[in-house]
Amino acid sequence: METNKGKIINTSKYDAMLKQYNLNLTDEEVKAAVKKIIAEKVAENDNVEVKKFLLGSVELTSLRTTDTDEEILAMIEKVNRFDSEYPALPHVGAVCAYPSFTRLMADSLEVDGVDITNVTGSFPSSQAVLEVKTVETALAIKDGATQIDIVLPVGKFLSGDYEGVCDTVSELKLTCGDVPMKVILETGDLKTPSNIKAAALLSMFAGADYIKTSTGKEKVSATPEAVYVMCQAIKEYYDKTGRQVGLKPAGGINTVMDAVIYYTIVKEVLGEKWLTNYWFRMGTSRLTNLLLSEIEGKEIKFF
Repeated sequence: METNKGKIINTSKYDAMLKQYNLNLTDEEVKAAVKKIIAEKVAENDNVEVKKFLLGSVELTSLRTTDTDEEILAMIEKVNRFDSEYPALPHVGAVCAYPSFTRLMADSLEVDGVDITNVTGSFPSSQAVLEVKTVETALAIKDGATQIDIVLPVGKFLSGDYEGVCDTVSELKLTCGDVPMKVILETGDLKTPSNIKAAALLSMFAGADYIKTSTGKEKVSATPEAVYVMCQAIKEYYDKTGRQVGLKPAGGINTVMDAVIYYTIVKEVLGEKWLTNYWFRMGTSRLTNLLLSEIEGKEIKFF
């Protein structure tokens, strides 16, 4: 609670938290910072070792309306087979699908160290009552999900209902327990760097283990500028609280160079501590074959 010329002004704990951070960001300064990183640092990371690392950070994803048991099983079988066909390369970090396929995935995945990621909480819109979101999340974990991706209630955020945003995130994290939970900010809908940073901070404050750019279902998905702002938020939050939060760019990662750029931004803003296949993940399907092809020096369509 603050006073202003004798008047009492109610300030929520969420507003008070946000006031600890600089939210006065402009598109111009963010674009300039990203342009500088790309121009000066990307070339040194455009190499086979970084691409091997990126392969191990991929969350191999299928989130189509038309997905079938047979298609999801085929994806899992490729992950199982990859270990024996490419023993010198890291396996993907996770397989990601809707929770209706979780039990199938858990029963058929044979590779240690590959997470089963589920999108829950009324993905991709987040437009359901909280009770439905918690039940869906709990059932996914019961069926074998080892990581959960939820979507920030973007409408609540844009209307200034920070309490509603944080209640959703914290309740779903309570449901997840020790299972890591990513909060998808849907950065393309947040539009401004200030909104992206505020949404990232609120998500972390409410318990997010990772923040993620996008569902891949909106017109604008991951961008280097959004990832840069999210990395800034993660770093500042870590500096103030000591709690490390991971990052997952997802949606619109179309080329190997896109992935190298995201890697470079993480390296320059967050540093080596975040350059592990646990703390840095990428949600994509098409990138896996592209990375594999560049690593092996020939076109490969394994996945």
